[in-house]
Amino acid sequence: MPDNFLVEKDGPVCTITFNRPERRNCMTRDVMLEFEHLIHQVRDGHETRALIVTGTGTAFSAGADVSGAKGVTDPKERARIFAATNKGLPRIIGRIFDTILRLDCMTIGAINGYAVGGGWALATAFDFVVASENAEFWVPEVDLGAPYVGGPAEVMAARMGPWRAKEAMILCRHYSARDLFAIGMVNKVVQPSELMPAARELAQALLKKPKRAATATKHGVDTVFAGPRLY
Repeated sequence: MPDNFLVEKDGPVCTITFNRPERRNCMTRDVMLEFEHLIHQVRDGHETRALIVTGTGTAFSAGADVSGAKGVTDPKERARIFAATNKGLPRIIGRIFDTILRLDCMTIGAINGYAVGGGWALATAFDFVVASENAEFWVPEVDLGAPYVGGPAEVMAARMGPWRAKEAMILCRHYSARDLFAIGMVNKVVQPSELMPAARELAQALLKKPKRAATATKHGVDTVFAGPRLY
C-alpha cells in the first residue's frame, strides 16, 4: 500500500503531496491526523521557509469520505451516514487549518485537480494558491444534509464575501480555477504540466524576501481574515 503522503525537501523548501489517487485523496480521520503530524514537523523544525502542498492524480483532495452515502436518496439518512463516517474530522481539519495559517514559513497550495469540501477549505489556508487549468472547487456539504460551518468556513466567507460565500456553501456552486482567479482566491492559473514548476518558482521568489519582514507582513494580513485562534 502506498504512503498516504509523499514528502520532498529541497533545502528550505518542503513539498507535501497527498498520495491516495485511487480515493481522490479524500480525507479520513487517520489520514488527516498523519497530515497534522507532518504540518507540526514543519512548524517545529524551523528549517522550512516555504511549504508547498499538492496532490497526486485528478484531485488535490475530494474532501471527506462520502462513499457510504452514495446512492442514498433520503436526505436524513444521507446526513446520518455522512456524519457517522466523518465523526471528528471537521475538528481535525480545523486544527490543521489553524496551524497552517499561523506557520512562520510561506505556504503555497498547488491545486492540481478537484478541491472539494474540506479540500477547498484547506486551500484557503495557504498564503498563495497556484491552480491547474483543470482544477475545480465546490462545497457539497449542504447537498449532503450537513451544515458547512466552523473556523475554516468563516475564513472562506471572509475571503469570498458574504454573497459569494452563500452561493458557494448553500447553492453548492462549482467553480473553475479561472472563476476563483477572477475573484482573487487564486493567484495564478497554469497548464497542468506547469503547476509544480510555477509553485517552485514562487517558492524561490519568496525565499529572496527578508524573512522577518515577509513573515510579519503575512501575519498582519491574516489577522484581517483569521482573527483569534479558530481551535
